[in-house]
Amino acid sequence: MHLVVCAKQIPDPDTPPSAFKIDEATNSVVPAPGISPILSQFDGIAAEAALRIKESQGDDSKVTVISMGADSARAAIKQVLAMGADEGVLLNDDAFEGGDSYTTAKVLAAAINHLGDVDAVFCGRQAADWDMGQVGLLLSEELNWASAIIAKGVEYGDGNISVQRVLTDGFETVSTQLPAVVTVSNEFGEPRYPKLPQIMAAAKKTVTQFGASDLGLDPSDVGASGSRLKVERLYIPETDSNVEFMEGDTPQEQAAALVQKLQADKLI
Repeated sequence: MHLVVCAKQIPDPDTPPSAFKIDEATNSVVPAPGISPILSQFDGIAAEAALRIKESQGDDSKVTVISMGADSARAAIKQVLAMGADEGVLLNDDAFEGGDSYTTAKVLAAAINHLGDVDAVFCGRQAADWDMGQVGLLLSEELNWASAIIAKGVEYGDGNISVQRVLTDGFETVSTQLPAVVTVSNEFGEPRYPKLPQIMAAAKKTVTQFGASDLGLDPSDVGASGSRLKVERLYIPETDSNVEFMEGDTPQEQAAALVQKLQADKLI
């Protein structure tokens, strides 16, 4: 059984907002200096779901982690390899830059088809940077596979995958034959934390790199050229606040001054 995990590297969510800068000329975020990007936490949970199925199926199963990005995305791949994945694939090409969810799914689907023997794909329910939650469903469309999204529980047996889905008012359980795409939610639970021997072993595992030509993709169909979404403007909102202190020698006088101010502004 061959399972694939899609992993995205994102800016660290714990980065102070003041550290982020916007290049309005290119509509892009300038990386915060001195702060390394991390694996999107939802993708770490998706990796945990795939690894649990692998462990339930024995030594004949394997997990491949795929990430699309610059060479720095190898760190996200290595993290999933340290968790227990067997091999990694980095999709790195200038042609992939500036894409949207549609072109991301297109490239990922081409990579999965290139691998050729994949039974199921696991994605996070959404990336923790843009929070769009579209790639998993678009990927299932590109592959023409069944999909089950926002999973809090995943089980495999007899060629079928059973998924307990999170709904706005409860849960539902669905079952589908493989191949399938599953997006995993935070309700699934925390991902495992790799120990030092696993981290050292991950450094020796293979990470294969593919570009557009390797996957038979036309550069004009991917990245910014093939994007369906056009960002008109990316900017940091300007906020302004005025503070006025109520004068008075006692709390009662201050309260009375506040009431007069609110009445004058027709707020009460």
